[in-house]
Amino acid sequence: MLFSFIPWIVYWVLCDMGNILGIIIPLVIALLLIIPQIRKRDFNLMDITSLLYFCITITATFIFNLNIFVEKSGFLGYSVLFLMVLFSLIIKQPYTLQVSKRDYPEIYWKERSFLAINNIITGVWAVIFIANAITFLLLNATSAVILSNTLIALGITFSIVFPLKAPAYFATKEFRKYDWSVDVTQKPKGENEYDVIIVGSGIGGLTCGALLSKRGYRVLVLEQHHQVGGYCSSFKRKDFVFNTGVENVSGLWEKVPVTYLLKELGFEKDELFAKNKMRCIFKGKEIDASNLEEFIKALSEMFPEEKENIYAFFDEAKKAYEECYKDLVYGAPLPAELIVKVFGAKKLLDYPKEHPHFYDWMNKTYKQRLDEFFTNEDLKTLLCALLGYSGTEAEKTPASSALTAVVSYYLHGGYFPKGGAQRFADSLKDFIEYNGGKVLTRHRVDEILVENGEVKGVRVGNRVFKSPIVVANANAKTTFLELVGEERLDRDFVEYIKKLKMSPSCFMVFLGVDMDLSGYPTIIENLDEGCSIAINSNADPGLAPKGKASVTILMGANYYDFPERGTKEYLEKKREFAELLIKKAEKNIPDLSKHIVVQDAATPKTFERYTSMPEGALYSFDQSIGVKRPYFKTPIKGLYLANASTFPGGGIEAVVISGIICANDICNWEVRAQ
Repeated sequence: MLFSFIPWIVYWVLCDMGNILGIIIPLVIALLLIIPQIRKRDFNLMDITSLLYFCITITATFIFNLNIFVEKSGFLGYSVLFLMVLFSLIIKQPYTLQVSKRDYPEIYWKERSFLAINNIITGVWAVIFIANAITFLLLNATSAVILSNTLIALGITFSIVFPLKAPAYFATKEFRKYDWSVDVTQKPKGENEYDVIIVGSGIGGLTCGALLSKRGYRVLVLEQHHQVGGYCSSFKRKDFVFNTGVENVSGLWEKVPVTYLLKELGFEKDELFAKNKMRCIFKGKEIDASNLEEFIKALSEMFPEEKENIYAFFDEAKKAYEECYKDLVYGAPLPAELIVKVFGAKKLLDYPKEHPHFYDWMNKTYKQRLDEFFTNEDLKTLLCALLGYSGTEAEKTPASSALTAVVSYYLHGGYFPKGGAQRFADSLKDFIEYNGGKVLTRHRVDEILVENGEVKGVRVGNRVFKSPIVVANANAKTTFLELVGEERLDRDFVEYIKKLKMSPSCFMVFLGVDMDLSGYPTIIENLDEGCSIAINSNADPGLAPKGKASVTILMGANYYDFPERGTKEYLEKKREFAELLIKKAEKNIPDLSKHIVVQDAATPKTFERYTSMPEGALYSFDQSIGVKRPYFKTPIKGLYLANASTFPGGGIEAVVISGIICANDICNWEVRAQ
């Protein structure tokens, strides 16, 4: 910007002295500035304006003998610059944007905050230019020069400082009012006093509790159900073990959150998880791949015309994924507001530059990302096979979420919890108890106790458990609207929580069959039938008697399609759905219905009953792009969220991240990943 101002500074200084060179030299400088832009075909609006203005000035002065451009240089110059700035704002191309592009990598250019910052800076210059024009019109020359130069200096300073501070300001503006701190003194407590109380025992809450108990905090976990885990749990029917929702876990390769958690707690990955084998069925064709290379080869054979694009897509995805998880100082990627809080404003400003590939995924939908690489619609559909893991459609799915929740399975594979999902949850529970914490099942929290805007503990029936910190592992709607109470919260916040849409749910059929299905992969995603099949016993033979198999079949389902639980209509609907799913599965596993030893099923209302998740939602709130999840710190001082309601969303890996973030914040970000 300073270079673009040079011809104008020369113009005003020399013309103020009455020197005619004040209109000649600026024209020469303007020409020198515009020549490189002609070569690059990339023009700066201010430099074009300068060239046109000084051409007109020369013409008027030397051809028409008009001296007005010399005598009124201040008023006319600033008026023209004001009109130039105003025009740039009208056409939505703020003039500082072109200047900023010279200082920032291309990855920034289409980012909304980058455009917003340039709009603000350009607006400030519009005010400065019109103020200076009025100054030269109304004040004497000396006063006008002093005031105008002061405003220009302030404008340049603002243009330098604001872009450095603005991203951090915008990222933390709303979060700052929630960013309280609670001093937890780790000293002897009474019988029902704790450093931290965790309401609910899903994986997010158990992760937080396990990390805190290791760090010396006295932790209490309260769970309404007879066992811990939430969706990450299992049940047994006649020696067949079934999971209630967790079949394919991400985040178990190197340098990612679940692996970090296991290492931090001293667990061996291979003791708790086994790698799944997956098969996709699309238009009657079976696609088996045990690794990325095999998957790319299979896709290339199916879509030979897209072969180069397939390689390019996964190469880009791999780079972006690695950038997402690089340098995890605290074991998990952080949202923008925490990057500022923990690492400072410059770290946020540098994030796009340091993570160019991942940042590109952050600002697009998954559909946009696919469209950039592929033209074949069938190939795009196939690459959306696992979008059920996010519960959204491609055009509504943030590309970054698709990368971590969908594409990552193609890059690194997914894992099945050995011994069933319950074993993983129980391992975290046992760790908490081993380190002095307490986990109480069949203890439904009736109220989170709040006094003067601060947490004081919880009430379970007639018992009160005291703590300055409560971590809600329950859904945010349940937490705020039922356990805290609307009367203790700001009306706007309550309305925001009420309006949050729940994510989709599903219908599941659990089958114990007297068939040897070991020749099948663990996970079958059938796009033709719109269902998924998980043969649990293929990942862990101990989940079914020898020669038999434990099978789970699932498909998406609407909560409101099912009548009230226990009614005749409900049971009939449940039976119809089960029969439909079994018929779908028989197209992949012939005669499955003839070998059923054990059968059970779960509807969205089943999930709601046992997990207290509204509408039996799989991922808490809708995960579509543009949906703003609640912060992990709440309007109530001392009340945290560690679950799928908050950043980054649903799924085992995601809630582990939420638990890690919550634990680190309680510890004031003093403990770093090893």
